[in-house]
Amino acid sequence: MNTQKYVVVDIETTGHSPAKGDRIIQIALVTIQDDEIIDTYTVFINPERNIPGFIQDLTNITNDDVKDAKPFKHYAAVIFEKMQDAIFVAHNTNFDLPFLQSELQRAEMPKWRGLAMDTVELTRLMYPTAFSYKLQDITAEVGIPLKNAHRADDDAMATALLFLQVKKDLENLPYETLALLHKRSFQLKSDLSRLFFELTQKKRDGQVENVTRFKGIPINARKRLKPLQATGQTAFDNWEERLESVFPQFERRQSQFDMMTAIQQALAEKKEMVIEASTGMGKTIGYLLPAVNHAMQTGKKVIISTYTTHLQEQLILKEGEIVERFIGSPVQISLIKGLSHYIDLPRFEELLHGEDESYDETFTIMQVLIWLTSTETGDLNELNVSSGGQFVLDKVRRSHLRKLSKLEKSYDFYEYALEQAKNAQIIVTNHAFLLNQRITEHSILADVDAYIFDEAHQVVQTAVSQHEKTFVYTQWKYVFGQLGTYDDRQLFAKFYEAAERAGFASVPELLQLESLFVKFTTLFDDISIELTNKFTAKFRGSRYKKCASLLTDLPLEKEPFVNLLRYLNEWIDLSQLMLQKAERMTEKTIEEQLAITDWRYWTEELMIKAVEFSEIFVFPLEQEVSWIEGDLRSLPNSLSLYKRPFEVKEIVEKVFGGVRGEKALVWLSGTMSVPSNERFIVNQLGIPASVAITKFDPPQDFYRGARVFVVDDMPDIQHVSQADYIESVADAVIQTVLVTEGRCFVLFTSQDMLRKTVDLIQDTGLLDDYMLFAQGISSGSRLRLLKSFQRFQKSVLFGTNSFWEGVDVPGDALRAVVVVRLPFTSPDEPIFKARSEMIARDGKNPFLNYALPEAVLRMRQGFGRLIRSKNDQGMFIVLDRRIETKSYGQEFLNALPNVKVSKVSLEKMVTDIEHWYNKHDK
Repeated sequence: MNTQKYVVVDIETTGHSPAKGDRIIQIALVTIQDDEIIDTYTVFINPERNIPGFIQDLTNITNDDVKDAKPFKHYAAVIFEKMQDAIFVAHNTNFDLPFLQSELQRAEMPKWRGLAMDTVELTRLMYPTAFSYKLQDITAEVGIPLKNAHRADDDAMATALLFLQVKKDLENLPYETLALLHKRSFQLKSDLSRLFFELTQKKRDGQVENVTRFKGIPINARKRLKPLQATGQTAFDNWEERLESVFPQFERRQSQFDMMTAIQQALAEKKEMVIEASTGMGKTIGYLLPAVNHAMQTGKKVIISTYTTHLQEQLILKEGEIVERFIGSPVQISLIKGLSHYIDLPRFEELLHGEDESYDETFTIMQVLIWLTSTETGDLNELNVSSGGQFVLDKVRRSHLRKLSKLEKSYDFYEYALEQAKNAQIIVTNHAFLLNQRITEHSILADVDAYIFDEAHQVVQTAVSQHEKTFVYTQWKYVFGQLGTYDDRQLFAKFYEAAERAGFASVPELLQLESLFVKFTTLFDDISIELTNKFTAKFRGSRYKKCASLLTDLPLEKEPFVNLLRYLNEWIDLSQLMLQKAERMTEKTIEEQLAITDWRYWTEELMIKAVEFSEIFVFPLEQEVSWIEGDLRSLPNSLSLYKRPFEVKEIVEKVFGGVRGEKALVWLSGTMSVPSNERFIVNQLGIPASVAITKFDPPQDFYRGARVFVVDDMPDIQHVSQADYIESVADAVIQTVLVTEGRCFVLFTSQDMLRKTVDLIQDTGLLDDYMLFAQGISSGSRLRLLKSFQRFQKSVLFGTNSFWEGVDVPGDALRAVVVVRLPFTSPDEPIFKARSEMIARDGKNPFLNYALPEAVLRMRQGFGRLIRSKNDQGMFIVLDRRIETKSYGQEFLNALPNVKVSKVSLEKMVTDIEHWYNKHDK
């Protein structure tokens, strides 16, 4: 076989199943030889049946296009001949190849036999950080044109170009990486092992790559920042004029200049400052320029802490580049996150020596090998892996429980991030990292002169989340299943045999380890039964199946929990003792080392779980709340327990209390207050009352393109069933989407209501022409869903809590935000309940002092998604009538910018929007 010949195939069909009579309507073949496209072939095919309407819409191929074409059998011999002695390539071979084989069989041709390579699998490997592997998405990401997606000729050519690009990028990988990939490639679903073999043979000439090597694994050679020195230089000489000259399209905003001046002064005088900076005034540049200026003048570092990964990337890349252009010289900006974000290279190297347990494990290891040759950060969150692959990433995360040698530290990505931070002018990080720090003379914070918190209101939520402890029944059972007893022939049996052979543990010690394991797992089952019985008893007769209860509301005996913790801690102590002995032994086989490595990983997992178990059940702390959740239909499997603080003042004070008055602290957000409770956020953060909230508003005409609609003929949410309300919501969303032609956010407060609404909309078929992306239903992270939404002209994004804020969609990419319910937290939510009770004990009204301001704040954040510049246009649509029927409704409207509010029927709103767009499109 000539391995240099490939035939790239794409087909369009009447449906998804040849077994159900679906047929090909168009086929295209692109032949590649010696990395050149040498032939193309495309033809319409008469399927001898009607093409369904949705297929005509998708492909733009109509019945008229194929009526004069011949059936497949007329072209079968030509197609079969073109595929001879070639490797079959397609973007999802599991669809194209079976369809083609079925058509060949129907045409009484022999079955095609040969190797097949799938470019979906190939691109997932080569581009492991891409957000989507759909053909139109991945080709756009690598710069390949695809004008008419879902047309076989265009798709086949795009796939061929994609294949050539991936092949070229693979050729640029180091030889060692290719060899490691080839070793595992036999476990892949398509025949990519042949490709890796050819590439390794080609690569034997030993080309020099921009990589270093850790124990034979090529990793990206990272640039290192030089130590920071004060220049005394200022970035602010004539800075207003310079901004206008550097950026020809610069939009002068006095509020932005005023904010820069205020921050510059706060940094110089080491003051604490709270800023509310409205959307659209350029707040990122507004604090980044003064921060860089301060670092240049003083030689001291400034830390900028953000909430979202997206904003961190924006600061490093986009905004950092703008500042460098403004100053005319490089700016030293570094990024650092918490330890668990980074890959543990020694652990990954150990994993390479093992036998993979599944396709997902094999594939993820291969993705990581390729990613290591290019990643600057070593942040595992960059990778787009399957759910099974996520488990592999968790196994190779850095942990504070694992100590690295001096040599290992020299290659470690976290140590590299620390070094970069020590030499940077600006350190970009996240709230979670800062809240976990101790500000000592040896920490990276020692030389920091100022802290700027962007999205500062999120420090509250971060502090709560960072101190969360969990107890999830299925997770514990999974760990137990991985370890097992000797008779189970799981990891303990391998560890037992390795210990016997290598001599790092005696048989009595190993039997004691097994006995302790049996004791605490037996107690675990007893406790789970008790929790199930008490939980079931509390909610007997409930019409809801998914329930939650404060742990204090369930009468539980403490002794079994104490005993379980005692046995578990004894097991951990004995296991660690054995591991210490094992690590001191120099002569171990690969098999023994793998057993020890895996055992250490699961021991560390149980150490973490022991701490969480202790804090939830045995040593609960004041000002923290524990609760239990479960589905009554699947107990104990659905049991989950959580513990969180409901006050964060002390957490924030521990980290930053000592720097007040010595270093500058700037707390900045678009939503730091609500009209009826100005200090709602700052009081939670423990910011002194002497620190005022300084507000910077956008230009007067900034919101001229915004309209607010309150739909006043929606049913009252408190007086109809959920099903009736969802039906009305679905109708309102459909009509809104049709009149705005998509580009809508639909915001919910409940995942259950979101799912039911989306299901109903899909059942109607009225939005079949639109791409619907739904949080918790569509695959991918929040950022990936957002990118997918922005890729399509006619798209709708359904989101819950996390989409109410921190999402930036400028321009016409977002035309409407639909608020399904006023964003109140459920009164049964445990933390909300605990805080409300505490507020009530202080003689205050929990609704007015907590529930309402929190909901109003979230509403402001939701509105902030809509208008990002003065040229943006958009509708903010509220479907919850309580905004007009309840006395507190005006609080929500007062919190919005001064824009026109129309209280109208759904029909009138649709007409108004139509007229509004017609007027603005002229």
